[in-house]
Amino acid sequence: MLAAAGAVVGCLAIALGAQAAGTGADVLKVRLGGDRTETRIVIDLDKAATGRIAADGQDDRRVVMNLPGVSVDSELQGAGLGLVKAWVVDDGPGGARLRVDLAGDAVIKRRFLLPPADGVPNYRYVIDIAARDPAKVRVAEGGARFISAPAKPVKAALPLKKVVVIDAGHGGKDPGTKGAEGNEKDVTLAAARSLKNQLEKTGRYKVVMTRDADVYVDHAVRVQIARRADADLFISLHADSGTDPTLRGASVYTLADRATGRSAKFVSKDDWFMQAGSHGDHGVSTILLDLTQRMTRNRSATFAEVLLNRVSDHQPLLRRSHREAGLAVLLAPDVPAVLLEMGFLTNAADEAALRDPGRRTRLMGSVAEAIDDYFGQPTKLASN
Repeated sequence: MLAAAGAVVGCLAIALGAQAAGTGADVLKVRLGGDRTETRIVIDLDKAATGRIAADGQDDRRVVMNLPGVSVDSELQGAGLGLVKAWVVDDGPGGARLRVDLAGDAVIKRRFLLPPADGVPNYRYVIDIAARDPAKVRVAEGGARFISAPAKPVKAALPLKKVVVIDAGHGGKDPGTKGAEGNEKDVTLAAARSLKNQLEKTGRYKVVMTRDADVYVDHAVRVQIARRADADLFISLHADSGTDPTLRGASVYTLADRATGRSAKFVSKDDWFMQAGSHGDHGVSTILLDLTQRMTRNRSATFAEVLLNRVSDHQPLLRRSHREAGLAVLLAPDVPAVLLEMGFLTNAADEAALRDPGRRTRLMGSVAEAIDDYFGQPTKLASN
């Protein structure tokens, strides 16, 4: 009886979340038109929906827009046109998410929803992007053309990159665990740099480091760095310690359910799930935040299992290798996050492996492979 009641409550929450965040719309296709002066993105939807800008591209030429309550069957990607270098629509926490890499300095000029009209049977969410300085733009000859997305599977990576935030644990005044040969903060920074290099060589990732020097970064700032970067994944690298010098092995932590309430301090009134209830029942925002956190925790757990599978090729694992805790760096409500304990600095064999550049590189190679596995789901490509 209790299980059935829980299922009803869960279904009700999902239904309320979809109703509040949008109208349960589905993405039908994506079209582009225009030139290097102004480019239009059209998202065809089967129902009305709203969009919320998470990043306007002013700082890093990356536009991110959330579509609360909107679903997409599987990831859509496409090559660019005009001011758009590449784009992707994927399933984010609480709805679909459009991400655009811009080909030049540009601004979002306008965005609006068009209802079915003039023989077009579906809704269209329109985003117009304009060059910041049109006078400097060389406009190519020929008229506008469009790209649609008829679900053609591909294996090759497209230019749009996933954002991975690498967090080298400790640093500066915080040395972390002390091993026989030195401090944890140095091991984690060396590992983070190795992982960054290996990910960037693939051309598939934009890597953001929370620190790239021996400096102290507050835990809350590390979370904020991940959120500001609109990260697809956050991984914090650490080395363990124990009173038993024979204890060795890697483990992975994800956020414990009991700690999700502490994520509230990172929630802003500008977050889409908070704005959804700003003109009515604030209970809607609470429901949407809860759904977002659940999805984030599920994705974190999925990556943790993939990561352990790869890491075990190069490093023994603790008996209970996937653990949950209320660690501060894992508190982002909308960024999948894990903390990897790479081994024990209090164990001679683990410390030797973590300090050896070759073995450390191979271990970080297994982490990079796990990240590839995690993001390796089939995609849909836009064709001309």
